[in-house]
Amino acid sequence: MNDVAKVSGRTGPEPLQELSGPVIIPTEAYVSEEYARAERDRLWRKVWLQAGRLEDIPEVGDYITYDILDDSVLILRTAADKVGAYHNVCTHRGRRLVDTPQGARNARGNRRQFTCGFHGWTFGLEGRCTHILQKEDWRGALTDERTRLGQVTVDTWGGWIWINLNPECEPLRDYLEPAAGVLDPFELQNMRYKWRKWVVFDCNWKVALEAFDETYHVPATHPEFMQFGDFRGWGRPRGRHSHIGYDAPEGLEETQAKLRLGKGKDPRVSTARMQQFTQDTVNAVTTRTLVDAALRLVDELPEGTPPDRVLKHWLESARRDDAARGVIWPSVDPGHIARSGTAWQVFPNFQIGHAVNNALCYSARPYGYDPDRCIFEAAALELFPRGEEPKTEWIKCMPTVEDFGPVLTQDFSNMAAVQQGMKNGGYRGNMPNPKSEGAVASLHRNLARYMGAGEPRPLK
Repeated sequence: MNDVAKVSGRTGPEPLQELSGPVIIPTEAYVSEEYARAERDRLWRKVWLQAGRLEDIPEVGDYITYDILDDSVLILRTAADKVGAYHNVCTHRGRRLVDTPQGARNARGNRRQFTCGFHGWTFGLEGRCTHILQKEDWRGALTDERTRLGQVTVDTWGGWIWINLNPECEPLRDYLEPAAGVLDPFELQNMRYKWRKWVVFDCNWKVALEAFDETYHVPATHPEFMQFGDFRGWGRPRGRHSHIGYDAPEGLEETQAKLRLGKGKDPRVSTARMQQFTQDTVNAVTTRTLVDAALRLVDELPEGTPPDRVLKHWLESARRDDAARGVIWPSVDPGHIARSGTAWQVFPNFQIGHAVNNALCYSARPYGYDPDRCIFEAAALELFPRGEEPKTEWIKCMPTVEDFGPVLTQDFSNMAAVQQGMKNGGYRGNMPNPKSEGAVASLHRNLARYMGAGEPRPLK
């Protein structure tokens, strides 16, 4: 491994706006045990990480944990309008204060104080140590500063809770730009979980994320979707982040976004079929309101209605239906929707697939120091009437049709095979499509700036 460039504080990767043509990415970042171990200090302890949502801790005393390799963070609601985060470790002898239940993604609950199971040291919501057995034996050496829990930098955006293990980190908003500015109009903070699932995969965390960082795979991996449209897309670097989207037919630029028409002679019919198919096979990327509005298109519009009018009618009809049940879509300029694409990859390990009334998000992180395994999470969010939000929990699943449906399972089928294939002695490295897989190349350029290794090379 090369020496890592300094990335603490407000230094870090310089913005990257354009890729310089075709590149080849070495496999070290995917398969090297040394690289996987170096990620702890060079990457995970330097970046902002999405660790939960505010609805996970609605009441004072509510808490969740977030684990990443050797680090565990305790995130809790310390006041009605305040969230705190601490290293989940007792300052006495290093025992974790809160254990993650066997087989669970994280711990959660409600407490006003946290007592160490080893010697009973107790800590309040603000991290201060409130009880030490036989404290006098230390002869005054146990100051408040020495005994209080170590703070972790925490902030919120988009309804998510973000943490950073680097005490000298840059502000969250600065880190998230330009993704945050582009996504703000979609008011993601108003969405709630429709479902959320996690699984342990036999692949590196980058392999798992990259399966969703591009549209180049759609014709081969999801051929059934080709009946509904041409899914030729693009991936563009945006500083340390990137975003993806679809090419649009001339005159229908807004279909670059997720809520797009189906192709064919009659977009009324193809759109209805695509929406119903998506609902049945993915249970995300659309809503019941959108499906129902699409199914009415053949009754509400005459045959031969131009595609732009079909799209306008469909979305306006669904918006009215949702408003009638108390679901208010944000008003986003169609041009902005088009420019926003279909998903943003927030460096290093979180993807937000956004729309005006729903989102599908993915994240991945290491499963220990084994480069061949990772924790992968998928969560669908949606706008719901106030008080009618579903009660959801993180469900541990298997990568099967029964747990995830046929479409995501198609994606999963590639992951372990890719991980094994990259270890083949004859494999020379990844060669992503410069246009549609640009987000993959961008990820590795930014990773190399943190890790000091794995820089994509020009493909000659």
